[in-house]
Amino acid sequence: MEQVGIIANPASGKDIRRLVAYGTVFDNQEKVNIVRRLILSLAAAGIDRIVYMPEYHGIVTRAVNSIGLRHRPQLEIVPANICLTGTQTDSLQAAAAMAADGVNVIITMGGDGTNRLVAQGCRDVPILPISTGTNNVFPTMVEGTIAGLAAGAVAKGLVSGPPAINPSKQILVYKNGRMVDSALIDAVVLTDTFIGSRAVWDVARIRQIVVTRGQAHNIGISAIAGHLAPVTAEEERGVAITPGGGKTHVLAPIAPGLLETVAVQSYEYIAIGQRIAVATTPCVIALDGEREVEVGAGETAELQLTFDGPKVIQVAETLYQAVAQGFSRRICD
Repeated sequence: MEQVGIIANPASGKDIRRLVAYGTVFDNQEKVNIVRRLILSLAAAGIDRIVYMPEYHGIVTRAVNSIGLRHRPQLEIVPANICLTGTQTDSLQAAAAMAADGVNVIITMGGDGTNRLVAQGCRDVPILPISTGTNNVFPTMVEGTIAGLAAGAVAKGLVSGPPAINPSKQILVYKNGRMVDSALIDAVVLTDTFIGSRAVWDVARIRQIVVTRGQAHNIGISAIAGHLAPVTAEEERGVAITPGGGKTHVLAPIAPGLLETVAVQSYEYIAIGQRIAVATTPCVIALDGEREVEVGAGETAELQLTFDGPKVIQVAETLYQAVAQGFSRRICD
């Protein structure tokens, strides 16, 4: 059975950066529209079953109910078997449940934070991330119809491995010697002593930055690396930055419409496997734009760059390879 999972985060694109910066709201009705197109494309690609994350807004069920009878797809659409909490952990639990259920692909709709949690639960299932968040370095803007076709081609086994499905980097967070969390794009050490509001926008509180990737066209903390020491998703290295007093100053878009000049004390490229000690405690470590890990006085923390992140579907290359194998052709008598 060919199955595709859909994780549409109803909370993505709505955080406090709409108040402290100039981000726009990505409303859930537009997510319904995208899911409707995903469903129709997956059905056309011959997928047997869709497993979706249940959530309080009912994005997938609303999408199904809005499809007219003329286009109503003939495939099974069922919720993932999770205990709904209405929190960010639903994305992680849904990804784990889908992987256990044997889905071939997981489509995500959210930002960097959503995909961070999905990556922690999806095991070896490749993901296709659609951008619907605030900071969207990991997911990309892709039309739902096209994303559904690409996911369908992968689920049917027409495409596997690079350059259509690529590995990704991540940062592992160690606290007192034990791995406690991870990030896909950036880990940021803040002077805060408790989590409070999750989103990060005040560069004055930043003491260390480690990124897996960062380019000038990115937005968020990783954009600092992008304007200082660019590194791509494919390179086998990352960047560690220590803000503070120094002659180097970098102007970077750290949130929508919010450009800040960041003083840089030092920076360096780091190798896969390298660990960076957190020099300031107590602190809070923000992961992919959200405060997540509290480190108390007397505790230790380290950040390690790896290439063990989730497998990511490249839509254009996937469809190129699938079409070459006759994915879209139909022979009629």
